[in-house]
Amino acid sequence: MKTLVIVESPTKAKTIEKFLGKQYTVKSCMGHIRDLPKSTFGVDVEHDFAPHYITIRGKGDVIKTLRDESKKADRILLASDPDREGEAIAWHLQQYLGVNNPDCRIRFNEITADAVKKAVQQPAKIDIDKVDAQQARRIMDRLVGYKLSPLLWKKLKKGLSAGRVQTVAVRLICDREQEIRDFVTEEYWTLTAYLQADSGELVAKLAKIEGAKASLNSREQVDGLLAKLKKADFSVSSVTVKEKKKTAAPPFTTSTMQQEASRRLSLTARKTMQTAQQLYEGIAVGGVETGLITYMRTDSVRVSDDAISAVRAYIGQRYGKNYLPEKPNQYSSGKARTQDAHEAIRPTQVEYTPQQVKTYLTPQQYKLYKLIWERFVASQMSAAIYDVHTVEVEAADCLFRATGSVLKFAGYTQVYSEGREEREADKEENGVIVPVTKGEALKLNKLSEKQHFTQPPPRYSEATLIKSLEELGIGRPSTYAPTIDTILNRYYVAREEKQLFPTELGQLVVDMMKEFFPNIVDVDFTAEMERHLDEVEEGKEQWVAVLRDFYGPFAQTLEHAEREMAKIVIEPEQSDEICEKCGKPMVYRLGRYGRFLACSGFPECRNTKAIVEPTDVKCLACGGNIVQRKSRTGRVFYGCDNYPACTYVAWDKPIEEKCPACGAQLSLRNNRGGQEQKVCPNRDCPSKEGKERRGKGRPKKN
Repeated sequence: MKTLVIVESPTKAKTIEKFLGKQYTVKSCMGHIRDLPKSTFGVDVEHDFAPHYITIRGKGDVIKTLRDESKKADRILLASDPDREGEAIAWHLQQYLGVNNPDCRIRFNEITADAVKKAVQQPAKIDIDKVDAQQARRIMDRLVGYKLSPLLWKKLKKGLSAGRVQTVAVRLICDREQEIRDFVTEEYWTLTAYLQADSGELVAKLAKIEGAKASLNSREQVDGLLAKLKKADFSVSSVTVKEKKKTAAPPFTTSTMQQEASRRLSLTARKTMQTAQQLYEGIAVGGVETGLITYMRTDSVRVSDDAISAVRAYIGQRYGKNYLPEKPNQYSSGKARTQDAHEAIRPTQVEYTPQQVKTYLTPQQYKLYKLIWERFVASQMSAAIYDVHTVEVEAADCLFRATGSVLKFAGYTQVYSEGREEREADKEENGVIVPVTKGEALKLNKLSEKQHFTQPPPRYSEATLIKSLEELGIGRPSTYAPTIDTILNRYYVAREEKQLFPTELGQLVVDMMKEFFPNIVDVDFTAEMERHLDEVEEGKEQWVAVLRDFYGPFAQTLEHAEREMAKIVIEPEQSDEICEKCGKPMVYRLGRYGRFLACSGFPECRNTKAIVEPTDVKCLACGGNIVQRKSRTGRVFYGCDNYPACTYVAWDKPIEEKCPACGAQLSLRNNRGGQEQKVCPNRDCPSKEGKERRGKGRPKKN
């Protein structure tokens, strides 16, 4: 019996085809084959929001191949991804290809031979509740986008868009910026005592004054306290040693993986998901195609019993019984609503250690796989154990405290070290403090006061924005990366050194939405809509009813906004540049790849040029200044400001040093460990620096 298996991507098809016999043909549908039309609304609001689906432009050859192969097959199995989008893709394929067998859907959480063969033997029906949930989300997003975007074009600026999740994300960033602007800095002081004990010097910080938490807010308070303490006797009032156990974090969900990849590997959410997709769909390891990780769109921390048994066996053999808890570690997502259909993100085979597969992976794939593997293995290891020493010292009416911890048993930290945030939180408890005894008199060596000022909340990074969206119940694992891409591409938000901040355009859009469409930018309202969509997926609500409840008030608000919203003219930002063609000032404008300079005399003068950022580096070829530019695709590169007379270019920031092998000007880049290293941009350079260059080809200037 000939069986046609349809998956989403060619890579996935290639991997799966090697697991199945000659009776199976595996083809890719390249994602969705049908969707709402781009040029028309495509939703019949008057007839229960009936969608009008059409085949996606450009998919003609793919669809023809699928139709031809389906006619040859005795059976068709639909193996799209195991989530809402994947279920909808399977449903569209079933409808379009006329698949009569109701048990045509197969699902697997990992692309391994065992998982795929097992799924093929257990086909099931398409989950229509999942399809309805995806359809409701798609139509709701169409209602918002198709109705709101033209209004923004008319009242604010052509080319704008609005969306349920993206608009809330921009609002969060705008609100944080307002918090920073409104923040009032307050002065405070800390006081540290350096005390001589018989065993050495003890460093203790002021903790209490007259039994209350120490609070020093002025130089006068500090001076008064210093005068009193310099005359006081210092003695040890208590010495305690407590054992502290620290358990490992759970294995990754989509959002925690994106957060850690951002913090540790400096990967954007989009790049993280692209790399994870490659690891999931299949890598040739020793000539055998296999998926290295489980499905990467999940908000569950659940792990299968088989995977737990395998990792516990590995831990016991590799690290010994002391590193293996008596019972498997159990974790909870900590959220009220978690879609538990998928496992957490984990390696499909724990025996494939990062070092064993390193030669088969790109550097980026290796770093992400290593992060996933180590986090998973550590999650089933014993807790790390610390001895926490606390010494309290009394002087006059003050209490000083010294705290330090000593690692007693490494536990899971043998495999996975904590992230930077956790390390910063534990910094004050690290290290050894000198042994002292209760009642011991101490000599004051010195008192050190330090002035501080309270800091405003930090701007969001991609990692912290994703964390906030997840905690607030906004969006789903599959939406975080595309949401961030959208708000950056629309220039509602800009990113500098990992920090996200709103542009003037983003702030204007949010202000307009707050005034006329408060629900669309309301965090609680958007989270409630996500809850309704989850209820549809679980079969507890009807998708048409959810859309009806949403659209009625939205349509009324839209009519009001059409009448009352005033048109806002955004004046372009002036620059210091003068147009070399007509002599008029240049202004900043927004294009497909970000901001650029354009002549203020448009349309009479159409001169444009890229924005150039100066650096403090000289060009060694001609003595000119190195400047930072952007390529036609928006990527940053460096070149000489004497271009076109001097054609020096490099992807990485140049330094004023020549390559010893070829004489080209060297650049700096970060290596895998995050450390800067020198590289040569010359593609023909025979040195190690040249072979390790980053980027392919020469940048193309705008």
